Amino acid sequence: MTDADRLLALRRAIPVADEAARRAAFDRHSLLAKPAGSLGRLEDLGAQLAAVAGAVPPPVPERPAVVVFAADHGVHDEGVSPWPQAVTALMVRTFRSGGAAVNALAEVVGATVAVIDVGVAERALLPADVDDRRVAGVTANLRTGPAMSRTDAIAALLVGADVAAATIAGGADLLVGGEMGIGNTTAAAAVIAACTGAPAEAVTGRGTGIDDATLQRKIGVVADALLRSGPPADPVDVLAELGGHEIAALAGFYLAGAAARVPVVVDGVIALAGACIAGGLAPPVVGSMIAGHRSTEPAASLALAHLGLEPVLDLGMRLGEGSGALLAVPVIRSAAAVLGRMAALQDVVGPAPH
Repeated sequence: MTDADRLLALRRAIPVADEAARRAAFDRHSLLAKPAGSLGRLEDLGAQLAAVAGAVPPPVPERPAVVVFAADHGVHDEGVSPWPQAVTALMVRTFRSGGAAVNALAEVVGATVAVIDVGVAERALLPADVDDRRVAGVTANLRTGPAMSRTDAIAALLVGADVAAATIAGGADLLVGGEMGIGNTTAAAAVIAACTGAPAEAVTGRGTGIDDATLQRKIGVVADALLRSGPPADPVDVLAELGGHEIAALAGFYLAGAAARVPVVVDGVIALAGACIAGGLAPPVVGSMIAGHRSTEPAASLALAHLGLEPVLDLGMRLGEGSGALLAVPVIRSAAAVLGRMAALQDVVGPAPH
């Protein structure tokens, strides 16, 4: 089976949400020992988890797993970030040693953390035991030409899908996608612009905190890339023209999670770029997505609206790594727990008076 055939099979394997289970979850909420609707969005989340699992009450996620996909970008040559690409490799070392924000937050919620190299530039700086799933080197400069070939885009999608499947086989029941890559907010902005039709100035933010001059340069780069690439033929075309290997891997990660009926928690703007690609490839995948938080990057809100996702949290974050998504895990667990563990109102107060 070719990679293209594998991707097609994966897209076809995404189940639609179980609407009967969703309705049953809301019906169950109406019987619990609380005023109707008093748990607000927690009730919506619980119903979504029921629709993903096809069960009421849904299982409480006990084994969350974070996978951080790391890759560098040829568009870095355009001066869109003041940081050298070596930082990507150095952060991978930090993830592996347990010293990054994602590690601290994962420890709090009991999540495992894995790191996958899908295109890090400074490979000599990486720990020897980092999982190497590269399908090619660093992407090309998306301003002047396609970031990657369609073949590589599909291969990177399948890397993410394979990693998700292995993570689930290892016992994970909640997937969190993370990423690392200097310059990747530029690629994410371009991808989200192509998916939503938004102009470059609406999607391009400050990323790592760039100054005004660099921001204007970055907007110009995104605008040039969109003009060069033209209207996309399909989501794989968007990836090939404008994306990154980690964005492609995240898209595949979400697809495989949905295919296994495992909920996936989407992080910030780079993760949302991958989510837009996944949603374009298989619209039912969005039913398995929970937006962990609202990133302050402007493209994030545009992507959330495009996907129809309401974030669980809004803490003014824009770190990436899966950090904001991890903070939503206790809320997600709580949404499932109240459906399964709360008493019925009738059991507390007896039958309603007539």
